[in-house]
Formats: sequence, structure tokens, C-alpha cells
Amino acid sequence: MSLKLRYMTLADIPQVVQIDRRSFRSAWSEKTYAYEIRESPYTFMVVIEERWPIPPARGWRRLWQFLTQVVPTTTENRILGYGGLWCIQGEAHISTIASHPDYRRRGYGEILLASMIQKSLFLEANQVVLEVRVSNVNAQRLYQKWGFVTAGIKEHYYHDDGEDAYDMRLPLDDSVRLTFPAQYSALIAQSGLDDEYTAFARTRG
Repeated sequence: MSLKLRYMTLADIPQVVQIDRRSFRSAWSEKTYAYEIRESPYTFMVVIEERWPIPPARGWRRLWQFLTQVVPTTTENRILGYGGLWCIQGEAHISTIASHPDYRRRGYGEILLASMIQKSLFLEANQVVLEVRVSNVNAQRLYQKWGFVTAGIKEHYYHDDGEDAYDMRLPLDDSVRLTFPAQYSALIAQSGLDDEYTAFARTRG
């Protein structure tokens, strides 16, 4: 089994939408994800993917593959979490972030958050901003751990129930630029992830 941090592709959308619907009351549509991946010039979507080998086919399955000349898939993948980052005119905005409900409390949300901060530095943004429900204390603590501060309140921000959101911001000042990359590298090394997201150009689809 291996873990990879990489750009989201169109093939990931079905799994991502399932996580989204289990995580949020107002989920994005498949069309929205397709637009963000394929068309938006400002978007940098990310996933954490788990891959593991599939045992060789035996018995009738092996015979069926031989008779049909089907090339068997040697690995399967599972999306463990995803995030969305917009970067427009020097401001990076975390548009969405979630980990799979069955794989929470394993640090994947923190890795996704840190990767988008690192990507923001790579894109030379001057700050990272996000919104979080005022009731979501656990998420607020995670953001505060990585330097975000509350800049204000957006009243009735969430359309599904009218809940307010905290506007949280992380200025990417010289101090952050000097210290964050080492913190991020340590986090990735500890997780054992293969990082194909933070320092590479985006490819479509």
C-alpha cells in the first residue's frame, strides 16, 4: 500500500463527490468539480490517494481474462481526502477540504491543509483565506495550529441553514516563508506520502 498527494483528476470525481456528500450538507456537483479541474485557470485541486496491489486472478477469473484478452488492473485506488485551492491576484482561497469519514483522525485533513499552504507559497500568494462554520470548533483548532487567525464573521454565510462563518486568514509574511517549508517537509516525511502536488505545475484532467 502506498499514499500519494497529487492533483485531482476527472477520474476521481465519483469518489470525491461521495466524500463531499457525506461531509457537507451543501455538496458540490460533479459538474462543479469537472469545471474546477478542467476549465478554471485559478484552481488547484488536490487529493490524497491510497493505492494497493490486487492479488493475481486465479481459477475461472484467470481463464476469463485469458479468453477475453483483458489486461488485468494491478492496483486499486481509494481517495482518502481532497481539497480545493483558488489563487487569484495574490490571494489563495481554500474553497473546500474534507477527509473520508471512514479515515478521519489519521491526520489526512492536516496534510491537505498544509499542502495547500505550501502550494500557496509556491504560487507566491500573499495570504491564505478560508471560511469555517462558527460551530466547527475542531476545524478552527486545526487552522489555528497552522497560524490562521480570525479576521471577521460572515453572517448567514451557509445557504443550507444560515449559519455564520468565521473568516480566517494566514498572512504569508517573511516569517512564514522562512519556517513553513521545513515544517511541511517534516509532516510529509512523517506521513510517508509521495508528494506530486505542491511543487509541480497543474495538468488538466
